Amino acid sequence: MSKKEARRAAKETKHREYEETNPKHPARTKVNKEVVKRFQPKTEGQIEYVKLIESHPITLAIGPAGTGKTFLSVVVALQNLVEGKYDKIVLTRPAIEAAGERLGALPGDESQKIFPYLRPLYDSLEKILGRQEVNRLIEMGVIEILPLAYMRGLSLENAFIIMDEGQNASIEQFKMLLTRLGKYSKLVATGDLNQSDMEGRSRRNGLEDAVLRFSEEDEIAVAQLSMVDIQRHPLVARIIKGYELVVPIELSFRNLYKNDR
Repeated sequence: MSKKEARRAAKETKHREYEETNPKHPARTKVNKEVVKRFQPKTEGQIEYVKLIESHPITLAIGPAGTGKTFLSVVVALQNLVEGKYDKIVLTRPAIEAAGERLGALPGDESQKIFPYLRPLYDSLEKILGRQEVNRLIEMGVIEILPLAYMRGLSLENAFIIMDEGQNASIEQFKMLLTRLGKYSKLVATGDLNQSDMEGRSRRNGLEDAVLRFSEEDEIAVAQLSMVDIQRHPLVARIIKGYELVVPIELSFRNLYKNDR
């Protein structure tokens, strides 16, 4: 048995011991296992992605929009939750407006303020469980919303942590997130490196930096999804390819319109 396999076996043994002695597992959640099982990866890339999540403490997932990075991480988190492997699911995301929007101050407490940014994660949960069940799990603390900015000093134990839109986190924020990983926890960070909303985009973002730093680390997986994994409208893949084209700066609709006349 290799050192890597020995570490994994020891970790699984500790997990079993924890599950047997912790009364919170898994009856507290009472999530319908069959409901969660209905959602499975569909492409080879997605299947490999799920395998990487299951076999590594940390997975960094990159790829274009619509490839299932976020949705499948939520599916795996719920599967692990109902199997009693974790106490809770922790959701986080950088609070940065998309595509240059500036929304100003938002009303409500911390969870209400960050809700618009975490909407894709909520939508994935609701698609699988339904809104009423999701709200019940949030009230019980089984699903927890943690703004990235408030994570410093925390140690997240027995938790399945999902960070969405990791390309909008700075290197410092990403380092803080990765070092929150406590005992018996798992972390999945997802993002599209081509859709960063950070100011000064020439600067390397936290997700990209982590992928480059830890690509050779045995216990940190890098999952790279591609166009063939897109599960949204068939046009989405062609739209993404269209925006990869370089349009000459001198070419404009106004010029075309004048020439036509």
